[in-house]
Amino acid sequence: MPRFFLEAIDKNMPVITGEDARHISRSLRMRPGEELTVCSCGTDHQCEIVRITEDSVFLKIKSQQLCAAEPTIAVTLYQAIPKLDKLEHIIQKSVELGVTGIVPVLTRRCVSRPKEKDFSKKLERLNKIALSAAKQSGRGIIPTVDDMISFDRALERMTQESSCPLMLYEEGGVRFSEVDTQKESYSLMIGSEGGFDPSEAEKARNAGVTPIWLGNRILRCETAPLTALSILMYITKNL
Repeated sequence: MPRFFLEAIDKNMPVITGEDARHISRSLRMRPGEELTVCSCGTDHQCEIVRITEDSVFLKIKSQQLCAAEPTIAVTLYQAIPKLDKLEHIIQKSVELGVTGIVPVLTRRCVSRPKEKDFSKKLERLNKIALSAAKQSGRGIIPTVDDMISFDRALERMTQESSCPLMLYEEGGVRFSEVDTQKESYSLMIGSEGGFDPSEAEKARNAGVTPIWLGNRILRCETAPLTALSILMYITKNL
């Protein structure tokens, strides 16, 4: 069933407008009486099309339920900036795995070092990738891709906004089996192609971020976040 998102939903008569409305009428060629799913704030609304105009689709809610695809935990991925094609891949797959949001981070060893203004111009495309992945995987929310921030700012956000801040570190740390699985929110920082500088790892530890070790094999920067997210979702019974 086609799936669309609304930030807020009118329980009396939801309306889809703009590009999504044109997609419904022109590309999907849907007609009144046909059904689709509208997602809003983690709830799936099964709707019937009542009327279609040039740029609006009017709906009637037939039933609603919490989205079964949404994890019971919130996970924010703090990803040190890799090359753009790798970042796009990470965003797509991490959304499919259940991440709540993605925050690009500029660390000391990032090979790709875009200027803030240049990176901001790419945000629209990156968020479209997140939207597409959310639709494809049946998510109940659209995870957001934030603007690029510094390593120090990332540490502040991780420790303030989540109850379990973690960082993958190839030089050692605890195993995922030792992570507290009873927390409601997690933040996970992953390095770029060059990993983390030892001084960054030390600063993270001092800030209260727990280093995580995945073993002796060194994973590529586009493999590491997907592996870590998969493990975290599994041990918290969300996979």
